[in-house]
Amino acid sequence: MAIESVGGLANRRVTVLGMARSGMSATRLLQAAGAKVTIADAKDEAQLADALVRLDRTGLTVRTGVDYGSSLQETDLVVISPGVPSQSPLLQAVRGRGVPVIGELELASWFLKAPVIAITGTNGKSTTVTLIGEMLKRSGKHAFVGGNLGTPLSEAALAGFRGGAAPYEYIVAEVSSFQLETIRRFRPWFASVLNITTDHMDRYETAAEYVAAKARIFENQTADDLALLNLDDARVAAMRPSIRARVMGFSRSELAGRGVEEGIAWDGGQVTATLEGRTEAVCRREEIRLPGSHNLANAMAATAVSLACRCPMATIREALRDFPGIEHALEAVRERRGVRFINDSKGTNVDAVLKALESFDEPIVLIAGGRDKGGDFERLREAVRRRVTHLILIGEAAPRLHEVLRECRQIIRAPSLRAAVEEAATVAAAGSVVLLSPACASFDMFVDYQDRGRQFKALVNALPA
Repeated sequence: MAIESVGGLANRRVTVLGMARSGMSATRLLQAAGAKVTIADAKDEAQLADALVRLDRTGLTVRTGVDYGSSLQETDLVVISPGVPSQSPLLQAVRGRGVPVIGELELASWFLKAPVIAITGTNGKSTTVTLIGEMLKRSGKHAFVGGNLGTPLSEAALAGFRGGAAPYEYIVAEVSSFQLETIRRFRPWFASVLNITTDHMDRYETAAEYVAAKARIFENQTADDLALLNLDDARVAAMRPSIRARVMGFSRSELAGRGVEEGIAWDGGQVTATLEGRTEAVCRREEIRLPGSHNLANAMAATAVSLACRCPMATIREALRDFPGIEHALEAVRERRGVRFINDSKGTNVDAVLKALESFDEPIVLIAGGRDKGGDFERLREAVRRRVTHLILIGEAAPRLHEVLRECRQIIRAPSLRAAVEEAATVAAAGSVVLLSPACASFDMFVDYQDRGRQFKALVNALPA
């Protein structure tokens, strides 16, 4: 029996590389499937104690620290975490011996029985996936919502081992380019690329390589599946000729003029849906609670998916009216002395920050910086000059940001997020916005973007009234 099947994993030697959240879930899934699992990480066991305590170590082999590479010597399959570079020399050598190297996304897909809705893109993935989940929930449909968003897909697959009826009607997954690098058979019933701008240039040698990774979301689809494209994004729209699935689109212009007959469009101040030859009004822009033009696109994508899942239009409208957004994405934290504090810790790339800056009419005090991902910070120059009164910089990328954005009226270097928040509270005038939107990864100072965002919120809420 082929290893790429549920039964094919029994008694097979599998190495899970990386003990982050997806690695832990993949390990539990493999144990449930009867595999002989070795879990490995370059960190030492003391650093990984909190993760290891959550695993059943019966029959589990653990390789950590300098010894972790030995886990790849005798194995039938390697499952890597998204943060592990898939083209590393170590893994290339494994492939050279004919051993498959996959990610947790691919592994979980072997076990999933419900239709998979997979959403990728540079920005907006988490918001769109969460909104789809809300629309499905309000329509009485039982859906799993996770993936790169937070809960690994292996957790949905594990639910199938608990017996009884199928646990989910739909699997709604946020999917990253890192995860798509290692797919083999992953085939979503509904797949969408929301947008593509330059990101992760610390991982990819060229923008074309990054685009190609995103496009793999459609790779295994057939004519029985659905593909949703952002027709306003040239890089996304260019994927259409290679897609075998039925193509839908979303656009802030006429669909038919873009050569797509079905999807979601912007017409005379309102969102409209065209499906199966019938056009219907969805709602007006002011009825969508999410702020910003980028969130209008996210709302369009979520609407298209939900209509394909046969959610009632009235329920979709209700969700669009009520949905406030997600944590760490233009999240309102507090209003203090006439100043609004906004947490956009998910703004880890230049394009996200540009969209955040355009979402407010008020003067902005911007807190930015962190670990540089190879972003083109020069693209921020005009928006910062026009919208930002004070630029407060933190983290490893602060010197580079300072050099590129030196024309900003006031630039302040802060040694910590605490100092940045205190400085922002001092310089922000009533009627302005303090915006944390870093344009960088968080790993120089924080566990992840969530840790950064939550620390920001705690610091803001601790400011005296």
